[in-house]
Amino acid sequence: MGRRLTSPFLLFVLFVAIASAVTYTLPQDHWKKALPGTSMPSAVRDLLPTGKETSPGGAAMEDNKGIVIVPGYWHPYWHPYWYYWYPYPGTYIYKYAASESQLHDDPNASLFFLEKDLHPGAKMMLHFTRTAPAAAFVPRAVADSIPFSSKKLPEILTRFSLKPNSMEEAAMRKTLRECEETAAEGETSGCATSLESMIDFATSSLGTHDVRAVSTEVGKGGAEKQQYYTVVSAAGQSLAVGGKSVTCHAQSYPYAVFYCHATPAATKAYVVPLAGEDGSQVTAVAVCHADTSAWNPRHLAFQVLKVKPGAVSVCHFLTQDHIVWAPRK
Repeated sequence: MGRRLTSPFLLFVLFVAIASAVTYTLPQDHWKKALPGTSMPSAVRDLLPTGKETSPGGAAMEDNKGIVIVPGYWHPYWHPYWYYWYPYPGTYIYKYAASESQLHDDPNASLFFLEKDLHPGAKMMLHFTRTAPAAAFVPRAVADSIPFSSKKLPEILTRFSLKPNSMEEAAMRKTLRECEETAAEGETSGCATSLESMIDFATSSLGTHDVRAVSTEVGKGGAEKQQYYTVVSAAGQSLAVGGKSVTCHAQSYPYAVFYCHATPAATKAYVVPLAGEDGSQVTAVAVCHADTSAWNPRHLAFQVLKVKPGAVSVCHFLTQDHIVWAPRK
């Protein structure tokens, strides 16, 4: 919990050197100024630049403005569905169908449930993972200096010393394409390439800076395996009842990028305390969609829950790297 992910498939982060004349504000400093008194969820804390990152070779460089420039190579997670058409739980894409094999092979399929089943004592088989590489935030001044467009992908690849026709390019192309898609009906959406722009999107969509920001918080051991979890309590834990919320989903990119969308009142969010059978504790964020009539009938949620579009409220837990924003009550 709280550590960035490292594996043979992921050697993160690429920061780009920008002209030293630029005055940088660290993302965490902007949070404190823009959102005084708002607790920072782990999905944000885990991606903050510390000024002490090291490259895969062990060497770290720091410019005279305190921004770390880390040479190295970035590898997105490999998952046979992610880069082509599979919508992971919590995603904003509800138009895709799912294959029959996903019902058996994908541990995230268990994250779907019905709202009526969200009550104390309910047991669910869950596995809380991440859905994107844990790449760090870069300051807005840096992010805004880097092209972010499918049309500019060759230039972006050159900027990060990444090869065309590589796994990295496929992941980046998918992220850029999804960021450029039209928002779902009744929603506003956009991709935040910095923490500052995420805060701006959330607060402008909600019409206030007096907000809560929450993400799934997994205690020690809870993220290591799939196991049964028991709902400890659910009453009084709802967020944004009768109003808008904003959900931001981590994307696969060399630096932290989130797809954010403002959801209508028909979508509810809950903070749900869970207890694992091994004693681990999870404070999970769940989102429930009351209107699923426009979803693809072959969406994974319907196959898992054996229900039809628009019939019932469909819910899913969010993995560790998604964030829900809501006005403070």
